[in-house]
Amino acid sequence: MHPEEIKQIIEAGLTECTAIVEGKDGKHYTAAVVSPAFLGKNRVQKQQLVYNTLNHYITDGTLHAISIKTFTPEEWHSHHG
Repeated sequence: MHPEEIKQIIEAGLTECTAIVEGKDGKHYTAAVVSPAFLGKNRVQKQQLVYNTLNHYITDGTLHAISIKTFTPEEWHSHHG
C-alpha cells in the first residue's frame, strides 16, 4: 500500500481526522493521527479507533505493519505548534 492510501482510509473512517502516514519500504508504516474523537479516551481506545479503520487491510495482509501515534488537536498543537 502507498502511504497516501492509508492516510485516506484513516481520514475517511474517523471524524474530523488528519493523518500523517509515512513508509518507505512498502511494508512498515508510521502514522500520526489527530482527531477530536480521541478526547476522553485512553491510549488503547485511541489506537483501536485507528486500527478499526484499517482492520480489513490488516486482516487480508494488504497492510503488514503500522505504528500509530494518536493526538487530540490540543495535544498535536502543543507538540508541534
